[in-house]
Amino acid sequence: MLIMPPMKCAIWHATRLGSKPWASRHTRPFIRSFLRRQSVNACASDCRVSSASSAGAAHNSRGSMFKQSSTSHATPDYLSDEQIEYFQQHGYVIVDFGFDHGDIDELVKTLLPLYNPEHLRAPAFGARIQDAWQFVKPAHTLATHPNVLGALEQLFGRRPKPFQTLNFPFGTQQKIHSDTIHFSSMPNGFMAGVWIALEDIDEHNGPLRYYPGTHKLPQISMQDAGLQPGYEHYAAYERYMEEYVSTLGIKQSIGIMPKGHALIWHANLLHGGAEQLDHQRTRHSQVTHYFFDGCRYYTPLHSTPEKIHYRQPLWIKPDKWVQQFPVTPQMLAEMPYLARHTLRLKRWLQRNLP
Repeated sequence: MLIMPPMKCAIWHATRLGSKPWASRHTRPFIRSFLRRQSVNACASDCRVSSASSAGAAHNSRGSMFKQSSTSHATPDYLSDEQIEYFQQHGYVIVDFGFDHGDIDELVKTLLPLYNPEHLRAPAFGARIQDAWQFVKPAHTLATHPNVLGALEQLFGRRPKPFQTLNFPFGTQQKIHSDTIHFSSMPNGFMAGVWIALEDIDEHNGPLRYYPGTHKLPQISMQDAGLQPGYEHYAAYERYMEEYVSTLGIKQSIGIMPKGHALIWHANLLHGGAEQLDHQRTRHSQVTHYFFDGCRYYTPLHSTPEKIHYRQPLWIKPDKWVQQFPVTPQMLAEMPYLARHTLRLKRWLQRNLP
């Protein structure tokens, strides 16, 4: 039996995928771009974790990590001492970073016709567009805003590395979860999210809900919840977390924010989406997820202590933006089918390439 080398086999799979009738002139470049990124990432040497003496950061194996380290260069003060203390105490902080409202309006206007109408207001996740930064410049601008990057470096003591954006037109009504089930790092605790209000948010149009101080609780893995790894068990994880929060008796808060304000949250802060009471209104928002320099990155949802599901993120580079591919509603409609195949290919590459 002839066994193809991993990369040659990957190229063969991608070639077959690109020849499908539904692979339009828009999706084929996307497949090629995907494979090119994966091959570069997979063949690159693993990042080395900085030593404790050089990083100077303190963390525990299951809890939170805060700014207890010094960087090799002076970092301007993007956050006040009071804001840093608030973040350390509560696991989140709301900040006005001075975003250009013109960028915000352009982003909302560009994305609005691209949301899949069939997914609008869906009870699970609702309509969303992942990684709009690849084809809409204002999404990239918000994700890499120097004030955001500077504030995150103040809080965590390492250079932040944005790797994913999510845009929403309505409230998600998402169940309670911790981002540590989706994204984690070695050493632990170097992941954060930034949620930007692209319009005024109040209690009626589906604000965030979160539980202050829960970032200090132990991280809950699939094994802690008595579950096997894999997305097919995620609904059971959500039920476990709802019961967990109910047992603790923690008070919920909601994020009422004016347009242009941002909420930074620690990866282990328990949060979700509040009910959208007024269904005639929108709730435009952008979420950006960040890792930090000097770590390895993995997905706990798909991991066990014996087998870690490592990630090779596609970093959002602050210094330049090049449109990855033109996007049309038809292309986004094809994305779910395309994504299933590219995800399989990505996982195959992760398993088989060094």
